[in-house]
Amino acid sequence: MYNQVTMKLNVDKFILSALKEDITSEDVSTNAVMPEGKLGEVDLICKEDGIICGLFVFARVFELLDDKTETVFFVKDGDKVKAGDLMGKVRGDIRVLLSGERTALNYLQRMSGIATYTNFIAAMLEGTGIKLLDTRKTSPNNRIFEKYAVRVGGGNNHRYNLTDGVLLKDNHIGAAGGVKEAIVMAKNYAPFVRKIEIEVENLAMVKEAVEAGADIIMLDNMTTEEMKEAIEIIDKKAEIEISGNVTKENIARLTGLSVDYVSSGALTHSAPIMDISLKNLHQI
Repeated sequence: MYNQVTMKLNVDKFILSALKEDITSEDVSTNAVMPEGKLGEVDLICKEDGIICGLFVFARVFELLDDKTETVFFVKDGDKVKAGDLMGKVRGDIRVLLSGERTALNYLQRMSGIATYTNFIAAMLEGTGIKLLDTRKTSPNNRIFEKYAVRVGGGNNHRYNLTDGVLLKDNHIGAAGGVKEAIVMAKNYAPFVRKIEIEVENLAMVKEAVEAGADIIMLDNMTTEEMKEAIEIIDKKAEIEISGNVTKENIARLTGLSVDYVSSGALTHSAPIMDISLKNLHQI
C-alpha cells in the first residue's frame, strides 16, 4: 500500500484543502500581531509517550504555505517517543509558523495516535502468525494518512478502497440472493487475479461459502465457540479473517485461534490523538 514515497505524490491536494478550510481569506489573529514577515523558530515537543507518525506531512503543511520554511527532525516515523522529547524545530516566516500550526499538528497528532494504538494491538498478536488489518472505517479524505499510520504502527492495510478488492458483505449477499449466488457472480465478474472474500455471520453461511469456493472467509461478530467450529468447517480450504468490534480490550481472546487475519475498524475510528505541541516560538 502507501509508503512515504507514494504518499508524497498524493497528499498535497488534501493538505491544501485542510489549509483552505482553516484559512478562508486570511489569518486575522496572526496578521494583527505580525503585519510584516519576520524570521522565527519554534520547537516540536512531544507531550506523551507513543509512536510518532506523519512528520513529512507536518513539514509539508508549512512548505505549501511557504517553500522557504525549513523543518529539522530529531526523530523519524515509527520511532518511540516520550513525553518531553524535543522532536524537531521549524524555522521560517513567523506568519507561516502561526498560520500552519493547527493544521500541521492535527495531522501529526491524528497519525501518531493511530500508529500508537495500532502498535499496542499489534504487540498483542506478536508471535501468533495472525496479521492485524485495518478497514475502510476512516474519516473522509483522510484515508491515505490514516492507513499509512496503521502501517507505521505495525499493522497491515486491508483493501484501500472499493476498487481495490472484492469483499462481499451482508448487503451484497442480500442483493445477490445468497452466499453461493454472490460468490459465483463475483467470480464471473472480477478479474481472475482478484481473491473473493465474503463476510459470514453463522455456521450455515460458513459451509455455503466453503462449498462455493470463497478465497477468504470473514467471520463477523461470532462467539469464540462459533469461531472454533467455523475454523474446523473451513479446514484450510480458505483463508480466515476475524472481524467485528475488535479492540485492545477484547483481542486477547483471538490469539489462540488458527486464523490468518484480524481486522479492526477501531485502529482508525477509535484511536485517540497523541498530545503534541509547538512551543517556544521566537524571532531569530
